[in-house]
Amino acid sequence: METDEGRASTSTAGTAARVRAVIADAGVSQREFARRIVMDPSKLSRALSGTRRFTVAELARIADEGRVDADWLLGTRPPEGETAPAVRVEGGRPLQIVRETVRLIAEHGFHAVRVADIARACATSSAAIHYHFPGRAELLEAAVRWCMDEDTARRATHLAEADDAAAELRQLIALQTPRTAQQRRQWAVWLDLWAEAARSTAVGRLHSEYYRQWRETVTDVLRRGVGQGVFRAGIDPHAAALTLTALIDGLATHVLSVNGPESATAADAMHRTLTTYVTHTILAP
Repeated sequence: METDEGRASTSTAGTAARVRAVIADAGVSQREFARRIVMDPSKLSRALSGTRRFTVAELARIADEGRVDADWLLGTRPPEGETAPAVRVEGGRPLQIVRETVRLIAEHGFHAVRVADIARACATSSAAIHYHFPGRAELLEAAVRWCMDEDTARRATHLAEADDAAAELRQLIALQTPRTAQQRRQWAVWLDLWAEAARSTAVGRLHSEYYRQWRETVTDVLRRGVGQGVFRAGIDPHAAALTLTALIDGLATHVLSVNGPESATAADAMHRTLTTYVTHTILAP
């Protein structure tokens, strides 16, 4: 009898084989394909070798780049009794499930979201949800990872367009200012997950690791800026990153506490405050 572990291994191996086929069809090197989907080449290599799993967000970007369906990459099919949506789900059913989970977490809170709520939002059954994600814990973890991957990819894209470290820092500040509905949802999820981090849950530890990486990103930008001469020579990149990220967190929390038309004013004030702080304490005179 095939075990759950055996089925999972087979599924992972099958997904890796299909991703290899997508890369081959693209006619580019593995490293170049990783660059196109904004993924660390070493992570892609480990996922293809079976030592790590592809995240939902990674599979969505692979599907988009290869112009294939995400469900095909996963090797899944609709469970018996599931009604196909009238309009094809963008990115496939797993990505739809994760996106709806993120939206519900942002609106109702981490612990208030039930599988039944997610199934209703996706116009499907709880059985269909469990087909793609065996348990609630796996689904919530996938949602958190998707948020992190999307945020990382968005930062990488914007930083690649910057001319120097000063422009990179301005991009980071703009990305962290919750102006759009998407940015507000992302921040709402982060704020909810901080409580999980304080409880040392698995999802909380995942959030803590991501936050450490985010602070390192800011530190690296500050270090490059000092080397380029666009930031003050005497600043400590680690200390400055700690202060700046803490300031961003506090101001964003305030912006999210404001609703209606005033939220745009609060976001403007947050961006102005951060820009002024950077001008007076970080930028070279």
